[in-house]
Amino acid sequence: MNHFKQICIASVIGFGLMVSASHADTVENNIKKNLTDRLPQLPRIDEITKSPMNGLYEVRLDETEIYYTDAEGNFLIQGSLIDTRSRKNLTEERTDKLLSVAFDSLPTKDAFTIVRGNGKRKIAVFEDPNCGYCKRFERDLQKIDNITVYLFLYPILSADSMEKAKNIWCGKDKAKTWQDWMVKGQSPTSLTCESQALLRNLEYGKKHKINGTPTILLADGTRVPGAIEARELEKLLMDIK
Repeated sequence: MNHFKQICIASVIGFGLMVSASHADTVENNIKKNLTDRLPQLPRIDEITKSPMNGLYEVRLDETEIYYTDAEGNFLIQGSLIDTRSRKNLTEERTDKLLSVAFDSLPTKDAFTIVRGNGKRKIAVFEDPNCGYCKRFERDLQKIDNITVYLFLYPILSADSMEKAKNIWCGKDKAKTWQDWMVKGQSPTSLTCESQALLRNLEYGKKHKINGTPTILLADGTRVPGAIEARELEKLLMDIK
């Protein structure tokens, strides 16, 4: 008799899970249909999932864009969802996760390296040679020891940015030419060479939504947009397990 009860209970639980999954699929399909029909200009919907807030659903568009909606798709919200208990910006955390890049997958052949000390700690940086914030970051970066920097030239600000990037990339000592310009203000010599790497960097950045410089990528996949001070970078490097 007990065995029979166990079978019945297991069947009820299994049926409940099936109904729950079916209901979730129905809600997500309804949301997708309503949003697509009513807002045809909306980018492709990649995923719809329940958010941590009751009755609110996360809508992921175009790979990394996050919006929120109700169970009927009657309203669409753009903005940050903040957990007031933990004081965490859940939207920002989710976006950071979606934008993270596996460090080992970076096309390092299209970068040059700057090594200080034992070089054990690693970061990658996308920078434009005409970016004022990048120059400030580079000056602060001089204070960080035992690090390897993979420097991706990312000329997005102007035509002159591309010209300077080519001169730096074609330099005999790329790292020295770069630092002479960014830290000391010594203009790179005008040179020519095979520089398709720069175009590949632009394509890579566009694909991964690297929209500003500097953009820093840490070894654990964390992305840091914008210039940070040496002490902030040191803390981030120390937090990586």
